[in-house]
Amino acid sequence: MSAVLARPSVALHLLSANPSLKRHSVSLLRTRHVHPIRSSPGRLRLLCSLDSNATKAAAPSSNELSALVPGGKHLSLTDQVYSYILRHTREPQILQELREEMAESPGSNMQIPPDQGQFLALLVQLIGAKRCIEVGVFHGYSSLAVALVLPEGGRLVACDRDERSLTIAREYYRRAGVLHKVDIRHGLAVDTLKSLLQNGDAGSYDYAFLDADKMMYREYYELLLQLVKPNGLIVVDNTLWYGRTADPLVNDKRTQFLREFNKFLAVDERISVSMVPIGDGMTLCRKQ
Repeated sequence: MSAVLARPSVALHLLSANPSLKRHSVSLLRTRHVHPIRSSPGRLRLLCSLDSNATKAAAPSSNELSALVPGGKHLSLTDQVYSYILRHTREPQILQELREEMAESPGSNMQIPPDQGQFLALLVQLIGAKRCIEVGVFHGYSSLAVALVLPEGGRLVACDRDERSLTIAREYYRRAGVLHKVDIRHGLAVDTLKSLLQNGDAGSYDYAFLDADKMMYREYYELLLQLVKPNGLIVVDNTLWYGRTADPLVNDKRTQFLREFNKFLAVDERISVSMVPIGDGMTLCRKQ
């Protein structure tokens, strides 16, 4: 698969949000920055945010970026760079069809972008995962990306409480020919995860993707940590949360919770950890 270029892991600043346009603009060091959102079907609109005190922001100098981590190399992800990434992203036809069909549906901005889907699929292949869990399926884009690369005999437990979303996901699993690889669990994910543990599945999963109720992340994480085997991988989505977690001026309850959760993961000695600025931010947690 083609390489995925990540966004620089530096402080992000949320400037604006326009719900009527489904816009979420993120500013990087007062830089023109982009965030993929849904526009017309089959398209990702690349929106640039502007400095609150200027109509057009200048790109950061190399000195500004180097000052964050002396000796490190940093890249400002402009609309041009992200467009280039998307042109070099492999998106299977069935995933494109799912993305296009759901582009105008309520909450479509919650769906992960193609470059993130490709990255998750590559992770699953790299670790040779056969048993996987997803907490928070939505319309099934991320779970389908994983199911497509699972070997025959591989299994993905897909947990979601929204029956309508699972119905859509099930149809796309069927169309992709991977329905037999997916164990769909409708209901509260906490109950499903506890049930798996009660059934003796502790330490038997290779990979887990967490993308559900943010206020429940800590509880989900602790359960998933019991379910994955040593060297297993837990991927936590939305850890940058449109840049809000990095902005000390944003202090709503959900943002504060995610901010504290990020601090917790950074020092949790039970895992090796890396936060990567792909999509809305992902934290990769390898169980020791």
